[in-house]
Amino acid sequence: MRNPKFDDMRPYYDEEIPAAMQRIADSTSFPLLASYVYPNEDIEKVREQIRSYRCVRDFQLEVMRRVNEQVIARSTTGFTYEGIEKLSPARQYMFVSNHRDIMLDACLLQYVLYRNGHETSEITFGANLMQGQLVTDIGKSNKMFKVERPGNSPREFYKSSLHLSEYLRHAITEKHESVWIAQRNGRTKNGEDRTDQGIIKMFGMSHNGDKIDALAELNIVPVSISYEWEPCDVLKAIELYQSRTDKYIKKPGEDLNSILTGIMQPKGHVHIAFCDLLTRDDLLPYDDCTAGEYHRRVAQLIDRRICSAYRLYPNNYIAHDIRYGKENFKDYYNEAEKKAFLALLEKLHHYEESCQIEELTDLFLGIYANPVDSKLHFQSE
Repeated sequence: MRNPKFDDMRPYYDEEIPAAMQRIADSTSFPLLASYVYPNEDIEKVREQIRSYRCVRDFQLEVMRRVNEQVIARSTTGFTYEGIEKLSPARQYMFVSNHRDIMLDACLLQYVLYRNGHETSEITFGANLMQGQLVTDIGKSNKMFKVERPGNSPREFYKSSLHLSEYLRHAITEKHESVWIAQRNGRTKNGEDRTDQGIIKMFGMSHNGDKIDALAELNIVPVSISYEWEPCDVLKAIELYQSRTDKYIKKPGEDLNSILTGIMQPKGHVHIAFCDLLTRDDLLPYDDCTAGEYHRRVAQLIDRRICSAYRLYPNNYIAHDIRYGKENFKDYYNEAEKKAFLALLEKLHHYEESCQIEELTDLFLGIYANPVDSKLHFQSE
């Protein structure tokens, strides 16, 4: 079902795909993109292939499938997933995911859905990232929809949040499309995956009835994605360092650099876990809570499932032991794994002229060590 109310943000319709494919094929950046997705193939043949696509499904199954296959083959040592069997291909879901990489978190999830006979989901994509015709064409052809950052005034914030909430519910209940959304605004920089309770409040804004029904109708499925080597780990540590003393202001092209770094950087093993669906029975114990407490409790429930399902790797345990000067987790890694991690730490010395290395190192270690504390915290509850 189409609604012109959402034309400012929605993905492309199928009839818009041929023109988008023509623009992508004619882009000056096309040879560079094609060399990654279609290595060793004739560029003109690839152009013609792209121009032949006529619908979103063509683009996703032919282009984005190959993008994911190249990422997995060239920058990971393994890719696994669990929990997909809990989902029905006949239902639509709101996938609420921890957010570690601008592009890959959602894109790799689409690959899992496709490989297991599910329809792909629509994907939230920040308006700050959807800049330029090429990025817009690729994004909207890949079921991405543009999310504006809320304005500064309370009225603008409310209008923006309501508009997003209405679109999310429209996508799931009327278009019958699943949706991927991050658990918070922006990537987790410090390794602490926490759901913004404002996101939970936003989900319910488009429903005038019971607060339990408002969320149960969305079929919320928490998703936990774990990277052995954190995408953009050094860049994240530097941003955290600079944010300690000043309000961090992104440089021109920084987001694009993070996207490319995340795609190209070695990631080791990557694992996606589909957690249990949030059912009415899960939500009913919070029925008597105030609105604010209800949003907080639901956010904590999502956090518990995401952090409990997060897969810890030797790097996480090594970082924790180094950061706290202990050997509590020495049985979870070997000397070769520790040596590889220490070699990465040495690279931080490239920034000693602009940073206090001890502080930068602590922030970097936190990116890997904090998931250990998060998992232990929720396991002990």
